[in-house]
Amino acid sequence: MSLPELTEDVESVYADLADDQPIALDRQSKTELALLVAALGPESTDELVRRAIHLLFQSTVDTGGLDFGLRREYDVTYDEYLSGMTYEEMNGGVTASPDDEARRYQF
Repeated sequence: MSLPELTEDVESVYADLADDQPIALDRQSKTELALLVAALGPESTDELVRRAIHLLFQSTVDTGGLDFGLRREYDVTYDEYLSGMTYEEMNGGVTASPDDEARRYQF
């Protein structure tokens, strides 16, 4: 393949991306998505969106951004969320509520 073929494929994918996507895409996002589709060849753009969410989540966990946001908004960390207990509860300070099992997410 060549640069002109890549350009043609990207422009074709870009044109095929419907304006009625489940999420609003600006011009830059649409161009980047078109390039990713051309390069990675997923079955659908939904697959790339799923991958992007996983990547953003992992990056946010790894850099501490998730803990920062959770601490700011809810006064807990991701580890506390996963365990269903605050650090205080883990050290015997306060008891956890019985429905904490329902919200655990295994990362």
